[in-house]
Amino acid sequence: MGDGGRRRAVVGVSGSLGSLAALHRAVSEARRTGGELLAVLAWEPPGGEVAHGRSVFPPPAADMRRDAGKRLLAALDTAFGDAGPGIPFQGLTVRGTAGRALVEIADRADDLLVIGAGSRGAMRALFPSVARYCVAHATCPVLAVPPSPLQDELVSMHRRISLRQPIDARELTDGRA
Repeated sequence: MGDGGRRRAVVGVSGSLGSLAALHRAVSEARRTGGELLAVLAWEPPGGEVAHGRSVFPPPAADMRRDAGKRLLAALDTAFGDAGPGIPFQGLTVRGTAGRALVEIADRADDLLVIGAGSRGAMRALFPSVARYCVAHATCPVLAVPPSPLQDELVSMHRRISLRQPIDARELTDGRA
């Protein structure tokens, strides 16, 4: 092991369903190797750094950092409840883009960087992929956890509800219409 420390599973956490799946997988990997979990939530000011710097009355960085910490704690609570992950772990909030922050933190050769693979739909062309950035720039192995099929169904149902399309309750069970 590099740096004489315990092997680390570094995982990006945003609170999304994909990041929660990655969080659970990172815990499994850390448990399997006797390592520790490093749960990382990267944050940026609303509109990004440039907009923040040009703002007349930008929100204080301390407030944004505190909000990021609350989001990280909420994600950990959603994933594990009061019991926690059951392995040694640290939570870390970092100011910056998610991909860059994760690659900089997972800087040991024996680290494992675990990320949610993200959306596979048309929206991925509009937003930079954290997973692609990490795979291209990481100096350690990267494990991209695919989204759950249930996530696709949830997104589809949400879209239909927002478009006020009818939903047959049988579609929500195994007895599909």
